[in-house]
Amino acid sequence: MVPGGPLLIEGPVELVTDDGQTVTSDRFMVAVCVCRRSRRYPFCDTSHRRRVRQESADDF
Repeated sequence: MVPGGPLLIEGPVELVTDDGQTVTSDRFMVAVCVCRRSRRYPFCDTSHRRRVRQESADDF
């Protein structure tokens, strides 16, 4: 697992969300979101890649 990235699981998978909904994927590799930023939760949509703008030395 990459820090801040998804959990990769060999598929197909069936997941049960916190609210009891069952979701499935027939893909051979499934990226499960662990940061909870995904709009497709529980599946990863790469939202974890968004970065907060870092201040440079010129900003001071």
